Amino acid sequence: MKLPPSMQVFERGWLSSNNILFIGEHGSALVDSGYVTHNAQTLALVAHALGDRPLDRLINTHLHSDHCGGNAALQAAYGCRTTIPAAEAEAVRSWNPDALSYRATGQQCPRFRFDDTLTDGDVLRLGDMDWRVLGAPGHDPHSLILYCAEQRILISADALWQHGFGVIFPELAGESGFAETRATLELIASLDIALVIPGHGAPFTDIGQALETAFSRIDYLSADPRRNAENALKVLLKFLLLERQRVALAEVPQMLAQIPYFALANLRYLRLPEAVLSDWVIAQLLRAGAAVVEGDMLVNRS
Repeated sequence: MKLPPSMQVFERGWLSSNNILFIGEHGSALVDSGYVTHNAQTLALVAHALGDRPLDRLINTHLHSDHCGGNAALQAAYGCRTTIPAAEAEAVRSWNPDALSYRATGQQCPRFRFDDTLTDGDVLRLGDMDWRVLGAPGHDPHSLILYCAEQRILISADALWQHGFGVIFPELAGESGFAETRATLELIASLDIALVIPGHGAPFTDIGQALETAFSRIDYLSADPRRNAENALKVLLKFLLLERQRVALAEVPQMLAQIPYFALANLRYLRLPEAVLSDWVIAQLLRAGAAVVEGDMLVNRS
């Protein structure tokens, strides 16, 4: 399925979320802005696509660092109106890195401002199309997704990927996330969708298979919450490797110990000494082919 001519998707990878650019009769808008260390690429992609046009609006589906790390750079370049989930407004206004998860994940995000907010049930006019805003808690309790009924397109953020969904972070802190993830998947299943634009990975059309995979995965994770914790630990270390590319093996235990989500997951589910936990996570990435050891360095592998 082809995208409408007023839409472009910049497929980025796993360090930076995908970006969706709309250019319509009444202005331009970008959904999600990637990670801070990819700011130069984000600005280049947007500038190339816009040409002489301004970027009028920036919208975030949620405020994890890989989806909003480019906000400050885009605001500096374009002065764009910025719209965030309403539930995150106070945390952004006071700039609370704990409430915004940046300290908990050990990730970076430069401070940015916002101009207005979105909540479940709102309607956005983007690229000359109406997009309904839907609450999509689970991976993040405040996440939103965008649905265009006319075009049957869903911007799913990290609520649905072709082969799963994002880490269910609330469960690591002892909060509910499995039930919310399932409810979000059921909401998506109720929609008439021809194309999904996920937060990571290529847009896809086999919605039935993606949902089958996602429901199977939430069944698997909720049957034993330790599985979600183990997955989160692997993802957090992989993210560090994506950002830095090479990390000294001797530094990994201390790096991980400084990430609060690591400590929470270990305390609640694994209860392993720091060195043992570090060795276990490294071994999981090596086994999956997500990293290799070169001398005394742990090196990212795509």
